[in-house]
Amino acid sequence: MSEETYEIQDALETDMVREVPSVPEDEQDDAGEVEQLELKPALEAVLMVVDEPATEEHLAKVLGRQRREIADALQELADEYDRERRGFELRFVAEGWRFYTRAEFAEAVENFVLDGQQARLTQAALETLAVVAYRQPVSRSRVSAVRGVNCDGVMRTLLQRGLVEEAGAEPETGAILYRTTHYFLERLGLRGLDELPELAPFLPEAEAVEGDSQEGMPSFDVDDSGDEVPDRTQTDH
Repeated sequence: MSEETYEIQDALETDMVREVPSVPEDEQDDAGEVEQLELKPALEAVLMVVDEPATEEHLAKVLGRQRREIADALQELADEYDRERRGFELRFVAEGWRFYTRAEFAEAVENFVLDGQQARLTQAALETLAVVAYRQPVSRSRVSAVRGVNCDGVMRTLLQRGLVEEAGAEPETGAILYRTTHYFLERLGLRGLDELPELAPFLPEAEAVEGDSQEGMPSFDVDDSGDEVPDRTQTDH
């Protein structure tokens, strides 16, 4: 920002402070203690716990300083981290400031985060996840009915991986329903379920399934919860 912009903002903030009603004496003491803190370490402490980029206005309010003073200190910190080639950097993103891993050390962080979690999903797990994604909310037995095999073990794996979660119970039967999670969308790079690809291009042509008889379809029994389950002994591994 330009020097003139900061001067205008500082003037406005000063006028706003004059109009603020009196604050209880004990709260004034607490605010005074914060204002006496060394600015840069105080900023670092606050930025260590933010969940999203913190704006200069918010930081100024929290630390009892002028926005221009906050902005200068943040830029100085960012420059210091760059000069010292720290493993992290301070970036101005989405109108706020936040710590980020420096790009050249991303591989080290990735290895740490993914250590022990590199096992790929099996074909059975991918198929089960696809059924949940397109039929959600859906019960386990409904998923098993669609796939034609018992999927209890696979569903437990998807739950542990954070790709699916419970979504209440089915009114008619009381069976637990499942849906995909935000983590699922994140892993697939989707903004929402409406971005899932259409199934039509992947379905067989009508002529290919016309000859199938009902006798060739698996039969289904009803479990204690009222859900249909395939009458097979085959299970996923």
